Amino acid sequence: MVDRLANSEANSKRIGVVEGCFGAAGQPLVIPGRVLIGEGVLTKLCRKKPKARQFFLFNDILVYGNIVIQKKKYNKQHIIPLESVTIDTVPDEGDLRNGWLIKTPTKSFAVYAATATEKSEWMNHIAKCVADLLSKSGKAPSGEHAAVWIPDSEATVCMRCLKVKFTPVSRRHHCRKCGFVVCGPCSEKKYLLPSQSSKPVRVCEFCFVQLTSAGGGYAPRSDSFGRQGFNSNLSDDDDEDDSSD
Repeated sequence: MVDRLANSEANSKRIGVVEGCFGAAGQPLVIPGRVLIGEGVLTKLCRKKPKARQFFLFNDILVYGNIVIQKKKYNKQHIIPLESVTIDTVPDEGDLRNGWLIKTPTKSFAVYAATATEKSEWMNHIAKCVADLLSKSGKAPSGEHAAVWIPDSEATVCMRCLKVKFTPVSRRHHCRKCGFVVCGPCSEKKYLLPSQSSKPVRVCEFCFVQLTSAGGGYAPRSDSFGRQGFNSNLSDDDDEDDSSD
């Protein structure tokens, strides 16, 4: 079915409409062989609170952006190559239901659908697209992914020293390796994580020691949900979740 649609006029028009909704600031989306599989609004767990985002699933990429005018205008376009994606279901917790993790070496985060059926359809389609891409390329599934960040609301004190209380003056920071919410003194070090940035990024003292110790041996924390966090991959001192998203 996907192969039959790849070069159809109707498919090209659909993709062209999506491209137009992102305007000049968006990346071109119409390329030979690309197929728009589906689209919809999902709730993305951002650093400070869940927010509605428009998602588009293609046979080779996942695209999402902020909703300015539904079906007409989106901004802050993000493009994720599906070859690097792995997905995991997220247990329901409170008002956050029907969710799953989208994990890549560069960025990892949770999204939530309106219903269990919608969640199942999204996950099945994403999994099939990833499997088809890997089958064609002969590549192995990605074994590395960025840490999911613990939301700001989950930490009132530094998660490393357990002493510094966060205030408007004592700001929260996130370690790019483990995703913990940490204070400034506990995250003064930087380390190059090539999958996330071409420049050294903020890491906590614990992770820095693990990363630089002889023989490495770093073991990342679990990404199971249940009071764990989700990544929004901000620039080093960017604490605004709109700009992180």
